[in-house]
Amino acid sequence: MRNILDLDLDELKKWIKGSGEKEFRAKQVFDWIYKGCFSFSDMKNIPESLRNKLAASFQTGIPEIVEKYKSRDDDTFKFLLKYSDGNIIETVVMQYKHGNSICVSTQIGCRMGCTFCASTLHGMVRNLTAGEILGQVLAAQKNIGGRISNVVLMGSGEPLDNFDNVTKFLDIVNSEYGLNIGQRHITLSTCGLVPKMRELADMNYQITLAVSLHAPNDEIRRQMMPVANKYSMAEILDACRYYISKTNRRITFEYSLVKGKNDSLENAEELSDILKGMLCHVNLIPVNAVVENGYSKPTQKDIAAFSAVLTRKGIETTVRREMGSDINAACGQLRRSYLDEQRGE
Repeated sequence: MRNILDLDLDELKKWIKGSGEKEFRAKQVFDWIYKGCFSFSDMKNIPESLRNKLAASFQTGIPEIVEKYKSRDDDTFKFLLKYSDGNIIETVVMQYKHGNSICVSTQIGCRMGCTFCASTLHGMVRNLTAGEILGQVLAAQKNIGGRISNVVLMGSGEPLDNFDNVTKFLDIVNSEYGLNIGQRHITLSTCGLVPKMRELADMNYQITLAVSLHAPNDEIRRQMMPVANKYSMAEILDACRYYISKTNRRITFEYSLVKGKNDSLENAEELSDILKGMLCHVNLIPVNAVVENGYSKPTQKDIAAFSAVLTRKGIETTVRREMGSDINAACGQLRRSYLDEQRGE
């Protein structure tokens, strides 16, 4: 059965008109769904004939919450969500004074193979549809009883490896008939799929593009990220400059600091040199320990020293605040633990 969340307003209007009903009903149906009503039978201002047709043709596609964890340290929630085919994904909600942010997954698993990420350990199962990504936001929003105001596509999966579904999700979540979340409140993270970065730039979204750089040169990056064997640092940075020229939006560079791997002062100097003059911001991320790779995070002193070099060189830099560390809030960790338990490992 089709997921109604995979349809945009024009597509639902066309379907409703083809069913012999008035197409303005499409807006009413979405009004109900985006306000948290996920049962067609409860949509009281929709004629019974249309409700029956909808129920026979569509599901609302909201994933089931299998587990919910709340951090003891902060207002971070992690959800394990199950889709109708039994596949499991993770979604994280972070509550701040300025609003609620959600980190969504775009694929079940991931095929990028980054060595510091737990999402890749079981490979990729499949892409998520636009409606399945949207369903994460709606499920979390209803559970916490509050509006999601910021969306980060930085959970399991590579968003640009699922380009068509992700861009349709962006259109729907930003639309007035949808959740009406402003594009400048949306961040998309990529490990650097250069052709798709350029294609995204040509669409002129006003979202924030976050590029997972994680190294100051090709040699170190190839050790950490298989995608570096296909796209060089020079190609990625050229694509970033193109994105900036098309959108006038600042790029965020994500840099996971791994002790003894990419965290030396020399690495910081080299990173500063290649980013010099670019409209950008560096977000330093003390790496989350993943047993399989043996990585560990640097000391606070070393993190501060690395950050200081970038700042001195004129590169705007922040160190990501660790949230939800006690609930395995890093992408892929909780799903991996759940799958291992199901296998009896």
